[in-house]
Amino acid sequence: MRIVVADDSALLREGVVRLLEDAGLEVVGQAADAEELLRKVRAHKPDVAVVDVRMPPTHTDEGLRAAREIRAELPEVSVLVLSQYVEVAYASELLAESAEGLGYLLKDRVADAEALADAVRRVGGGGSVLDPEVVSQMLGRSRRDDPLAEISPREREVLALMAEGRTNAAIAAELVVTERAVEKHVTAIFAKLDLPASSEDHRRVLAVLRFLEGAA
Repeated sequence: MRIVVADDSALLREGVVRLLEDAGLEVVGQAADAEELLRKVRAHKPDVAVVDVRMPPTHTDEGLRAAREIRAELPEVSVLVLSQYVEVAYASELLAESAEGLGYLLKDRVADAEALADAVRRVGGGGSVLDPEVVSQMLGRSRRDDPLAEISPREREVLALMAEGRTNAAIAAELVVTERAVEKHVTAIFAKLDLPASSEDHRRVLAVLRFLEGAA
């Protein structure tokens, strides 16, 4: 798996590169700003671009805008966005059109080499990954017309873990239930959200999108 890493902090950028390379992943380019990121991605066409939300010159949302440009121009390139703070609006904006091959993690997770490498692999494989803290804040928000209104509390737990990119086996371990029980909850979620019959992976992505819509 080939990766481009973008962050204006040389220390953090080099740290991410080292962790990914130690995990057996290939970093083919590094960038310190959004313009350089776009150049490197266009040149190398990596499997995944790991992108900081805030980069020069304004340190607001340059990375986010670059991520969206990458998705529009090179949809085959997956994107994992790193953020210093929980910014639910940014996560929702990034994932609004499609959650396939997209992830949003807090930079605190970078210290966990295994979690970072796992997130990159999940995103590179076409899955979606949301930071548990972002999911927690989303679950704490509500609106009058909630598309998740029919989802039971346990099903919301399962859906939140799906949004984090967990497999059924990982969800079962987290909730201390059988994998069969998780499968039943997932099936119920698909039915209540009226998701069309298709591949399991695609419906999981659609469920995550509905989850984001309900938290918007």
